[in-house]
Amino acid sequence: MKKLTVTLAATALATLPGLAFAQEAAAETPDINPYIFTTLLFLIGGFLVFWMAAGFAMLEAGLVRSKNVTMQLTKNVALFSIAAIMYWLVGFNLMYPGDGWIIPGVMGPLFATTSLEPVGLGADAAALDYASVGSDFFFQLMFCATTASIVSGTLAERIKLWPFLIFVAILTGVIYPIEASWQWGGGFLSEMGFSDFAGSTLVHAAGGFAALAGALILGPRIGKYKDGRTIPMPGSNLALATLGTFILWLGWFGFNGGSQLAMGTVGDVTDVSRIFANTNMAAAAGAVTALILTQLLFKKPDLTMILNGALAGLVSITAGPLDPTLFGALLIGAVGGVIVVFTVPMLDKMKIDDVVGAIPVHLLAGLWGTFAVPFYTEGTSFITQIVGFATIGIFTFVVSGVVWMILKATMGIRVSEEDEINGLDMAELGMEAYPEFKGS
Repeated sequence: MKKLTVTLAATALATLPGLAFAQEAAAETPDINPYIFTTLLFLIGGFLVFWMAAGFAMLEAGLVRSKNVTMQLTKNVALFSIAAIMYWLVGFNLMYPGDGWIIPGVMGPLFATTSLEPVGLGADAAALDYASVGSDFFFQLMFCATTASIVSGTLAERIKLWPFLIFVAILTGVIYPIEASWQWGGGFLSEMGFSDFAGSTLVHAAGGFAALAGALILGPRIGKYKDGRTIPMPGSNLALATLGTFILWLGWFGFNGGSQLAMGTVGDVTDVSRIFANTNMAAAAGAVTALILTQLLFKKPDLTMILNGALAGLVSITAGPLDPTLFGALLIGAVGGVIVVFTVPMLDKMKIDDVVGAIPVHLLAGLWGTFAVPFYTEGTSFITQIVGFATIGIFTFVVSGVVWMILKATMGIRVSEEDEINGLDMAELGMEAYPEFKGS
């Protein structure tokens, strides 16, 4: 009887003219939640990925010798700032051309600068199915800057400042936006079915290929390889390197989680939480794998390998962080840890001097992460994944190599032998990170 009374009362209320008008108005009001929450996701994810710039700076400062620390810090502040300007001036619309392709699916418009929405934008003029332009631009810029950060560590301790920064301007303004447009901008790789959720290939491997091209042209540090042996050159501060790794680990939640690109529904926000959990699991697995392997192979754990193992786990899961189970994320990250432990010495045998281990972490673990996607993501293909990786790798390596060669021929990219021995801090900048202490 009570249920019947409530039902009759509700029916009577619904027939009231005022309430009926309110219900009709509510039905016509657009749903602003997807716009608000996706914009918020981009902003939070963006400033988490921005914090990765600090992580790269601390990691590199810790892994170079004390006489080169100020140079690495200068490079990291400058490269992020240059990336911000170049991505606005050229990169963003080159990467997301919409209907403005110059060569369909391959090349977007040059020098189409980004404009933000007007102040006080109304809901009737907003893209309610996505997010604000400002949040999208801000979020995507962070990925662009990350690509340049990868190059910085590999070429440390022997490269001149200004040629490096010129390369950064070209990488962030042109090279990265073009190759990323092929997938994330709706280009030919996207049409082919290539899948890279958050950038194992588009960001990390691309940065690794640019770094590899630079390392081959620049050559190793003086004294690194002698009489068939690799001479250790320990970093100045493993505490800073560890701090940098934890900062990068934290920033990666924004890197992968924000790449869901939506948070306006229960399903989307749940998927973001799933991405966070898988990202963390892969990092942990990479670190533990490197810890165990270095104990078995070298009789003692190697902290630098453990740090890079965690980072390799993160890179490995980045291509497909949504679909795996937690156990699947563990396996993907663990393989990343294996890759680091075995390929860091391999590069030394090839006399490719990578100061911080960025090529194994970003390029080779990026290859593995890209290849692993079809194990868990339906509709993807191992062949397509390899083709996409090879396409981006060849393009980035060749174009980067050409730019490095031009810089080498025109202004030189390597400091003098005397300056390298004395340290780039004093030679290039005239200041030291640790002026109270002397030595290498």
